Amino acid sequence: MFNALVIDKTPDYRASLQQLDSSQLPAAEVVVDVAYSTLNYKDALAITGKAPVVRDFPMVPGIDLAGTVVSSQNPAFKTGDQVLLNGWGVGEKHWGGLAQRAAVPAAWLQPIPAPLTARQAMIIGTAGYTAMLCVQALLKHQLTPAAGPVLVTGATGGVGSFAVLLLARLGFQVTAATGKASAAVYLRQLGAAEIISRDSLSAPGKPLAKEQWAGVVDSVGSHTLANACAQSRYGGVVAACGLAQGMDFPASVAPFILRGITLCGIDSVMQPMAPRLAAWAQLAGLLTADDFTLLSREISLAEAIPQAQALLAGTIQGRLLVNVNS
Repeated sequence: MFNALVIDKTPDYRASLQQLDSSQLPAAEVVVDVAYSTLNYKDALAITGKAPVVRDFPMVPGIDLAGTVVSSQNPAFKTGDQVLLNGWGVGEKHWGGLAQRAAVPAAWLQPIPAPLTARQAMIIGTAGYTAMLCVQALLKHQLTPAAGPVLVTGATGGVGSFAVLLLARLGFQVTAATGKASAAVYLRQLGAAEIISRDSLSAPGKPLAKEQWAGVVDSVGSHTLANACAQSRYGGVVAACGLAQGMDFPASVAPFILRGITLCGIDSVMQPMAPRLAAWAQLAGLLTADDFTLLSREISLAEAIPQAQALLAGTIQGRLLVNVNS
């Protein structure tokens, strides 16, 4: 038997902590004893039912997991291997990581890169991995620190926190946009050089505004993304990976055709394995032990349900690491 968060839709939509038998796991090549998972924005939407994230019921949510292989029918992994998983539809169409045990296809797993532990890998999780993909997109378009300041929206969230830290560590001058005035100390500890209110970006703005940002990492979408594009400098690069404010994009083509900016869409869910491995390798080389303490707070599996509401309310700072065995 093992503990798992389970979302049911009979008779009403609800998430609860349940004990399951291993025979109830979905058929898959590799069985993993999960050590840690995380609570992401998408997980919170799934647990609360605020958006139609879950496609099949019952469902174990959790788009991330890290742990130890218990059994494998694929030669790529053997018993005792330390592995992690991000995305691939787990927690949506396939049972995910908010449980003490998971069964998944081998093609979705990757080794935890040295020197990271399972705990550190999940503090990073999808949020840190997505932030790394965003930073790599900026670098791929030849953005350098000399080009000017880089804006990070949603800066106290999981993706935003990692984006601030990673960009600052690579030498960029980072401007962090947040709705939490109390988070100034935290953001400066991450490396932010300047902090601005998200209100300056979240309302409808001009199609073309004063040039400010050489690059942008946006996890918010909607008017925030539109304004970030409108304020980008000539030749600027914008990496968009989230929709916390909304899925709409009320923007003009003006920044693209008059300033030649580039908008890069960042998907972490179905990313091929080669860029995943490259992103994780760079993360393992950039982060220090102190970063993991600053960026996260550990909660139990049962606490994931009430914390999902807090996450959607925007009251969570950094990452929520879920110890599934506590």
